Amino acid sequence: MDEDELRTREQLMLHEALVKAMDRRGEVFQVVEDSENLDEAIQRVGQLLGLGELGSRVVLDMQVRRFTRDQRQAIASYAEELRSRLPNGR
Repeated sequence: MDEDELRTREQLMLHEALVKAMDRRGEVFQVVEDSENLDEAIQRVGQLLGLGELGSRVVLDMQVRRFTRDQRQAIASYAEELRSRLPNGR
């Protein structure tokens, strides 16, 4: 796997994490609200969405204004573009 493909895969993973969070925003917000601290929120978001620490951090760092429908569509479209760059679409 070359460096470009590795970078594309990482970007795809992060954008897919954002789409998952947006699709389950109510649950994500509840998990964050119920967490005692940032470390617990990272862990609980990861468990909820099946993400690693990096994906969880990206979700938690996302600004609330990005949860709009048009932003979700833009992120999902970019994820599709990234996916199309990979061999066999994955």
